Amino acid sequence: MGKDYEKDDTVYMEAALKQAREACSCGEVPVGAVLVRGGEIVAFGRNRCEELKDPTAHAEILALREGGRILGGWRLEGCTLYVTLEPCAMCAGALVQARLARLVYGAADPKGGACGTLYNIVQDQRLNHRLAVTAGVLEAECAALLREFFKKRRG
Repeated sequence: MGKDYEKDDTVYMEAALKQAREACSCGEVPVGAVLVRGGEIVAFGRNRCEELKDPTAHAEILALREGGRILGGWRLEGCTLYVTLEPCAMCAGALVQARLARLVYGAADPKGGACGTLYNIVQDQRLNHRLAVTAGVLEAECAALLREFFKKRRG
């Protein structure tokens, strides 16, 4: 992926990486997300599926829920979500439903990515909303965290 992203994208992706590291320290798949609007971080999320015993407790979903609560509505227009791993189909659908303006992700997900790799839900012309997507921000750092987690998990 090229380096055609905005200067602040790395700052916010670092914040998402911090969330991913926290998830990892709790035994969760290390994915973190940060919701931003108007240059301010609105909400954070990290994978919590194991902790909450909830298959929908992905970093993106939790950041959207918190963002909606803080901003007072489910339409998150004008917001950008930064996430360390390309969102899955469930999360990509939620991003469309939330009317996000933009998605920025770190590592592509060749086994489940739904924002350009396997599917492209967030830019599907048949849907009522589409997002701008920037891929590959701090990709090496995001991918390394995931690789190390699964390497340790496999023993």
